[in-house]
Amino acid sequence: MRASALALLGMLVHQDPGADILELPAPPSVPETMAREEVHAPLDRAVHYLLVNQRKDGAWGSRAPETVLELGFAPESFYSWQLASQGLAAMALAAVPKTPERERALKRAIDWLVDTRLPTRASDWDVDNVWSSLYGFVACVELLDGERVTERQQRSRLRERGEEFLAILGRYQALSGGWAYYDDPPFDTVPTWATSFCTAMILPALVSADAQGFGVGERTIERAVRYVRRCALPNGAYAYDLTPVTRLAGVEHINLVQGSLGRIQVCNWGLARAGVPQITNEVVREGLQNFMEHHPFLDHVRTRPIPHEGYHANAGYFYYFGHYYAARAIGLLPEQEREYWQSRLRPHLVKTQWASGGASDFLDSGYLVAASTSYLILALQEGLSETR
Repeated sequence: MRASALALLGMLVHQDPGADILELPAPPSVPETMAREEVHAPLDRAVHYLLVNQRKDGAWGSRAPETVLELGFAPESFYSWQLASQGLAAMALAAVPKTPERERALKRAIDWLVDTRLPTRASDWDVDNVWSSLYGFVACVELLDGERVTERQQRSRLRERGEEFLAILGRYQALSGGWAYYDDPPFDTVPTWATSFCTAMILPALVSADAQGFGVGERTIERAVRYVRRCALPNGAYAYDLTPVTRLAGVEHINLVQGSLGRIQVCNWGLARAGVPQITNEVVREGLQNFMEHHPFLDHVRTRPIPHEGYHANAGYFYYFGHYYAARAIGLLPEQEREYWQSRLRPHLVKTQWASGGASDFLDSGYLVAASTSYLILALQEGLSETR
């Protein structure tokens, strides 16, 4: 056995450099920019994927593990993830132009979102019900803010469900002011840990909900804004979480710009929408330029099945998250600048889309494919909006 292996190694070492065995396939050609007109077909394919994969009850995915790579989590975690992706899918269907089929799917999606039971805490360290409450709350607020949901009863149920999600978030807002989906010892009702990106992504919804009379309270918003601002680093990055001494050990750390690509955009967008004057157009442009310049770090980690295994501790599941909030950050800039940035963002979304129209940046579990495809739809549609 060993002799055979050595013989094979010898053959490879002495292989003619021009032989086929050493030739690597050329990377796929990806254009630097993509015009608005080129987006409609991939966008329609992505929406079609959601339509044909929606269950009869209005949901996507399941509340059970679909891969052995996720067997370490409690059953309730899968339900929390399913519910979070439901919020994203409903937002995606509400963002695209109407058709009768899309309207029926949107109604079923909202009915499931507002009628399904609320998830509970999965274990002492796993608080993924916060993740479902974050995106559930954002979905309820954005759907109420928009013009697609007009039925009085459905709007009433969205309002009730939004208040229920808000109550959960109120219980799980960490003492530091932020939110996260895991916890560290000592375990208690109020988590001891929070992350910059979880907190930033809900800031605009909190501000909007407070204006709608949800009773969010200035204190809740102020604490959350302060948390994200304290995570801001001088290099333009945002720390993953707030620590007394910022972790920047080594040349390949998660809190360097290259490890913060998926966080910079959402934090800039969230703080700007919350009225923080320090997030100027120049700050937003710098964040977007870093995103484009260091994009290969996101390409490298997309679809890798182990969290944070990429360079600078990047994780695959930050790919579509980061691109969606980059699209939202672009919407902060003057209108005449937006197409320049959107045209550079689109190729990195379309190049990852499956032939079926779906997408995934981490695992192929139903909830994650629904979430990834929804992020893709939302990001592409954002670039087609004339104003924001």
